[in-house]
Formats: sequence, C-alpha cells, structure tokens
Amino acid sequence: MEAARSRIRQQYAEELSAAVMRALTGRAGLHFEGGRPFDDARPLPDRAPHLQLRDGERSVADYRGIADGLALRLRHSDPALHQRLAPDDPVERFIFEWLEQLRTEAMAPASLPGMHRNVVGRYRAWSAAFLDSGAAESSLGILLFAFSQMAWSRIMAQPLPEDVDDLLEPTRAALGPAIGGWLAAIRRQRGDQAACGRFARRIAHELAARVQSEYEDDPASRNVHRGDFSLSLDIDPCDGAGFQPAQGGESLLFRAAQGRYRIFSRQFDVQEHVAEHVRPAVLAANRGILDGALAGLGINIGRLARGLRAVLARPQRDGWLFGQEEGVVDGRRLSQLVSSPTERRLFRQDRHYPLSDCAVAFLVDCSGSMKQHGLAVAMMLDIFMRAFSQAGVEIEILGFTTRSWNGGRPRRQWAAQGRPAAPGRLNEVCHLIFKDASTSWRRARPALGAFLKQDMFREGVDGEAVQWACTRLLEQDRRRRLLVVVSDGSPMDSATNLANDAFYLDNHLKAVVRQAAREQGVEVFGLGVGLDLSPYYTKSLAVDLADGLDNAFFDAFLRLLGHGGRA
Repeated sequence: MEAARSRIRQQYAEELSAAVMRALTGRAGLHFEGGRPFDDARPLPDRAPHLQLRDGERSVADYRGIADGLALRLRHSDPALHQRLAPDDPVERFIFEWLEQLRTEAMAPASLPGMHRNVVGRYRAWSAAFLDSGAAESSLGILLFAFSQMAWSRIMAQPLPEDVDDLLEPTRAALGPAIGGWLAAIRRQRGDQAACGRFARRIAHELAARVQSEYEDDPASRNVHRGDFSLSLDIDPCDGAGFQPAQGGESLLFRAAQGRYRIFSRQFDVQEHVAEHVRPAVLAANRGILDGALAGLGINIGRLARGLRAVLARPQRDGWLFGQEEGVVDGRRLSQLVSSPTERRLFRQDRHYPLSDCAVAFLVDCSGSMKQHGLAVAMMLDIFMRAFSQAGVEIEILGFTTRSWNGGRPRRQWAAQGRPAAPGRLNEVCHLIFKDASTSWRRARPALGAFLKQDMFREGVDGEAVQWACTRLLEQDRRRRLLVVVSDGSPMDSATNLANDAFYLDNHLKAVVRQAAREQGVEVFGLGVGLDLSPYYTKSLAVDLADGLDNAFFDAFLRLLGHGGRA
C-alpha cells in the first residue's frame, strides 16, 4: 500500500512539474519518465549535479526546483553556441556545464518569484545533502563544494549559510583571488551567453588545473562517492557518455493509427527453449569456449552478489533475537534477574533477514549486428546468472530474433494478397528461452553456448519482445519486477520498414516501454552495447564490450539498478 502511495505521489509531482516546464518553454513534448526529464523521446541533459535526483528525492519541491532550472536553461541557453564554446577536457566541461546552468538560473524573472524560490531551494537542498553525505571530507570534495558555493553565491547574489561560510573559509581564500572576478563578471553579464561563456572557460581551466595537480597520479579519484551520493568529473563532450545515441524519428503511420500496432500474421511465430533446438554436442563445445574465456576474467562474483543483495533486498522479519541488552522485555528471563541482579540480557529484539522479493529477466537482442558480441554477451550473462543466484534472485534469460530474413512467409502472403497498405509487422518472430525462472543456473549453463551459434542472429522486433518478457515477469508473484534489455541498436526488420515506414517498429518499442513502466509496474532498463539506448529506455547504461568485462562495469550496473528506484 505504501509503495502504491509513493508511486502516486511521484507521478503527481512529475506531471505537475512537466506541465510547468511546458508552460514556461512552449515545448509540448516535455515530460518526466522514471525521475528523468525528457523532450519527446530524448532525455534532457542534467549535467549540473544539483539537477540530478537521488534515491529518496521524489517530492513536489524536488521536482519543481529541477523543472524550473531546466526550463530556465531551455529558455536562456543557445545549445549550438554552448557547444561551440564548451571545452573538450572532461573536467573543464564539467565546470563549464555547471556555470552555464547557474547563469540561466540567475535569469529567473522578477515577475515569477516562485520560480526563483524553487531554484534557490533546490540548490540549498543539494548542498545540504552533499555535506550530510560526508562527500566534502575529501580534499577533492571540499574543493568542488567550495567552488560550487562560491559560484552559486556570486552568480545568484545569494548569501551562504553561516556554517557553510565558516567551513569554506580556508578553501575560498585560496580560490577567491583566482576566480572571484570572473564569477562577478558572469553575474553582471548573465544575459550575454557568449561573454559569460568566455569567463566560464577561464574558470573551468583554473579549476581543472587544481584538480589535475592534486590528483594526477590517481585518475580514479576524479569521482566523489559517499554512500548513495555520487559526483563524477568524467563527462564526455557528447551526450550519452561518449556513445552515439540510438537514432529514431516519428512514424506517421503509427501516429495515424493512434498507437495501434498491427501484425499481418502470427501464424509462423514461435517460442523456443534454445537447449531443445541446438545439438548437445554444439552446446557442449561452445560451453567449453565460454568457460575458457571466463577463466581469465577475474570478476569478483561474491562482491557482485553482495551488491545485488544490497540493491534489491529489503528487511523481512524472521522471529526474535533473544538474550539482548535492550529491546522488549523477555518474560521468560525475569527469573534470572532474581538470581543475578546484575544480569542485563533480559530483552528480545526483532530478527530480520534480507529478502530479495523481485523477478528479473534479461532480454537479449539476437539480431545480426549482435553476432559479433555473442561471446561477450554470454560471458556477461553467465556472471549475472551466478551472482543473482547467490543474491537469492532467480533470473530469466530470454532472447528475440526472427525465423527469416526480409519477412519470410508473412511477407509472401502479403504480396500474394496484393500488397495492401500499412500491413504492420511482416516477419515471423522467434522468442528464445535460454533460462527460465525455475531452472537453476547450473542446469542453464549449457544453453548459454547457443550465443556462439552464428545462424541464430537475424532481425529484431524489439517492441513485441519487450511485451513478451514483461508478460512473463507479471506471471511471477513478486513485489518488484525488472527487465534488462541488451541491445546494440534500434528495432530492425527490413520487410516491415519497407511496407510501413522507417520508424514504425521504433515508435512501437517506445510505446511498449512507456506502458510497461506506467501501467504494468515493470522497470525496464537498457544495456546498450556500444550505443546509448536512452531514447528508448529512461534507465540505461552503455558499455563497450570490445574493451572486455571488468568489475567497473558491474559496479556501474549496480548503480543503474540502485538509481532506478524501489517500488
């Protein structure tokens, strides 16, 4: 019940804030999905740290402060000019992005005092969270915090709280002479983006030099992590953390049909257990190749399992702990008080254990372009399969492809009927089960060898596959349901695209993902193989499998699940 109320409150805050953003900017496509702001299907960048929602920040005040800050950025910042002025160095760009956001927030009109209060309140809430997390206890943390407070105070013309002022005095004394004049210039000329951009570049260069001189021997320290608070300096000049975003567009046919998706024929569609359709000798040989590749990775599966348990589990009461020195009085031990007046272990407490009450499925795109990643994907899924099992969560591993290239039998039927307009999906889909929820990871290991079978990879109808995987998840009686889609591109079926329009399957996938999140309660995550999948999945992570798998990738995956929010 509480989870449902929490979702309703979050949805209300998102809808209210999105309506304000649309009114302030005139952009009809602005909305929130899963705590992230979107303009139609493309996520809005939130490079300024104080615009990034953390776990537990889902109130109307949180959303309003972020929405007003983004609206001011959209109204007063020219993206093309910003891109030309922005430095290439990641640390410099991080500072530059932050200063541009503060400049636009300082332009909140006097006629809208509520907007000014919202952005000021949001920055102060972020500052308090930074201090409470302990992130300012490191030398990098205090440097960044001092810069942020100086920049905000001068550009916004706002005083700092007395305790913050005292904390920053030593660091500010060193920074002030170097950047104070440029910050004041940004305040004076905040309406001139080009002029402020030049000042911001100088400040960014100065800060980056200080970071580099202090941490040049420790690249990992360019990130500040404390608890669930994270501040990363590794920002790439391109959206999508250095990965090209998936390209999409609008399907006029899909819109004309008011989102109703058509399938010309289901007659030849199949669902297969992979292990039943690949010869055992082939699976065994491929499994040997996979085991050899896994042997040299050195992934700490126990550590990953503990991380998954921490992210997915919740405390479940399991009886009592007796003989405690505080808690509820245990009547059975009162006689000990008579025989031993100094005895203090007369109490009992609730005993809890972590329960991972969730259903998880991995859905792998088995289209032709994924063929080259077959071994790496199989290795990744093998590691996840074992780690989730150790964490007490049995997962499903599913896949999707087509039975033919270029449409196959449905396309031939369509041609025989005179090629009627707008036929919808024209291929015969094949949904694959590598491991179901009831099969142990040990028994499922051989089936992963099928990812090395080259002729399995054809084309991909992603939207229907996501629907199918969500349906399987909903059949499991679990509190939380997660679907991780592993793909390297947009939906692609050449016959369907030619007979309808280029983005028919693309738009269907987006509609399915929205429905899964809003109506079915399934959290859908995108794992992009060399591609930023955020245009489709609001919660996504891009990975370059050509670089191999390491603990850093699995740590990033844990952060992705953790930031997805719990129901």
